[in-house]
Amino acid sequence: MIKAIALDDEPLALELIETYSQQFDFLQFEKGFTKTAAALQFLDKNPVDLLFLDINMPAMSGVEFYKSLPYKPMLIFTTSYSEFALESYDLNAVDYLLKPFTLDRFGKAVNKAYDLYNLVQHATTSEKSKHLMLKVDHGVVKVILDSILFIEGLDNYLKIHVQNQAPIVVRLTMKALLEKLNEKEFIRVHRSYIVPLHRIESVKQKMITIAGEEIPIGKNYEEEVKARFNTQ
Repeated sequence: MIKAIALDDEPLALELIETYSQQFDFLQFEKGFTKTAAALQFLDKNPVDLLFLDINMPAMSGVEFYKSLPYKPMLIFTTSYSEFALESYDLNAVDYLLKPFTLDRFGKAVNKAYDLYNLVQHATTSEKSKHLMLKVDHGVVKVILDSILFIEGLDNYLKIHVQNQAPIVVRLTMKALLEKLNEKEFIRVHRSYIVPLHRIESVKQKMITIAGEEIPIGKNYEEEVKARFNTQ
């Protein structure tokens, strides 16, 4: 199920999007907003998969709003201005709906989002053993499992530290990510850290060293770490 919200300064536009959304069983319309501040407050505690976004907003433009989001859901622009279409491509928007749009045109847009959503959610078992497809920013990133140094939890986000490249930030819980990982290859050593076993260089005095970084072993995870490494 794709969770979605809409941001538009026209209440009638929000009502139309909600009505259209009800025609698609894979789409769950959470709420509509006419104010960017209210939408930001909602998204801070309620992450969604898809955002319907008007570009011409009074407080800040839709483009500015989207760029300000720490985690960027899939994006479908809904606007009366065709001249902004180029910006939608720059942000990798799923689609660009020019008002007034029909149910049929709306359906084509949300089905594109559904295809992208499935690409992330339903990787094959054999492929999962080698890599993960995770939503990041406005699209999808392929994370090679063997390249992961360690995974760090940051509030509602995870920072995946990868060898020879910048960390990858995704909106995902530690528990949800652990379910995607092979328990024989990864271990949670702290409420805020998951590490791949083959990357561990040393385990000393409640600290794990990986690539020169020291990672603490949490009290609730000491026994499991000791069992894995026979440490004292």
